[in-house]
Amino acid sequence: MDLIRDAIRTIPDYPKAGIQFRDVTTLLKDARAFRAAVDLLVQPWAGQKIDKVAGIEARGFILGGAVAHQLSIGFAPVRKRGKLPHQTLIEEYELEYGEDAVEIHIDAVDEGDRVLLVDDLIATGGTAEAAVKLLRRADAEVVGAAFAVDLPDLGGAKRIEDLGVPVTSLVAFEGE
Repeated sequence: MDLIRDAIRTIPDYPKAGIQFRDVTTLLKDARAFRAAVDLLVQPWAGQKIDKVAGIEARGFILGGAVAHQLSIGFAPVRKRGKLPHQTLIEEYELEYGEDAVEIHIDAVDEGDRVLLVDDLIATGGTAEAAVKLLRRADAEVVGAAFAVDLPDLGGAKRIEDLGVPVTSLVAFEGE
């Protein structure tokens, strides 16, 4: 995991003072680290029946698309409100400074699909929780959530596990 941890850039005081931003774009540009991350994200799910990967905008599209490719299954984008051109299902959620929403196309997943949720990072878990609720409203079963980075002190992984969804992550940055 050192390869992956070392490939993630830390940007201090972004987007505001006191925040240590974990930037996975440096992991994505490193072919060896990117390949290792995708392989490790896939590993717990290989051989299990999964119908789709749902990736959360935007870096979750990159990792989730690669995971879906490795698993030879389809991909469902979970986007911010107003970004999808067809009919959508929308799930609103609270932010520390207001409200936001994510959406999927009404035909992004089929009833009973077993879906793996993928994103680059789990912090407080608000967006991931909204994505789980959205996928469930579409009658899909969320079998797991996989993240490259966990910030465990912010409680997001536990929040998703409390919904009954197993969570895996590749590296954790404590004290964030």
